Amino acid sequence: MRVVTVPCLKDNYAYLVIDDSSGRAAIVDPGEAAPVLEAVGREAVTLAAIWATHHHPDHVGGNRDLLAALPDLEVIAHHHDRERVHGLTRTVADGDQVTLDGLQARIIYNPGHTLGAISWWLEADAAVFTGDTLFAAGCGRLFEGDAAMMHASLQRLAALPPSTRVYFGHEYTEANLRFAAATEPDAAAIPAAIAVAAARRAGGEATTPSTIAVELATNPFVRAADAAEFGARRKAKDSFR
Repeated sequence: MRVVTVPCLKDNYAYLVIDDSSGRAAIVDPGEAAPVLEAVGREAVTLAAIWATHHHPDHVGGNRDLLAALPDLEVIAHHHDRERVHGLTRTVADGDQVTLDGLQARIIYNPGHTLGAISWWLEADAAVFTGDTLFAAGCGRLFEGDAAMMHASLQRLAALPPSTRVYFGHEYTEANLRFAAATEPDAAAIPAAIAVAAARRAGGEATTPSTIAVELATNPFVRAADAAEFGARRKAKDSFR
């Protein structure tokens, strides 16, 4: 498997997930079509599927134009989003497996940010695509779910193997780490994470992917002891500047 990060819109990331044996690929969360089609051409692959993590337009807003260009694409999202993702051809639920040639993903249902949020876990390739559920040092806002849902969702992701690479939906890392430092000033791993993120951004690089191990050490939402602590931290982050 090879992953190509595709910046979209202002600060979104889509991901081209490529099976090198066949030259076919899926795109995770195409917020817009043009950068995706450019990446597909540059990488000389055949786009076969859209894998959505949730229904928000900045994650699936490119579906319509991608399908206009490539009408045979398979479009997959959680069954809760069956009326909210354009071009949907297949719905999935927790634990389902999706196969694209040599790629095999298992669905992890992650309600909280939305009620149809899922992560795509490719266990054999040590990678998970988390959309707006788990960011580097952060998590998504609670637009449809509640604190208990999101805390449970994050704990499921935190239980993945520590070496698992975390491909997240937005470039929020530096702001998230500022909040992490203010929330847990004694967490030893946070200053180093801040330095790494700053160096990457200064060099014009994305901060994705993180790893589960890094999130366990630096993410105040993953590290929250229970849903009540998580809820207090999420409320504080909503107004943090």
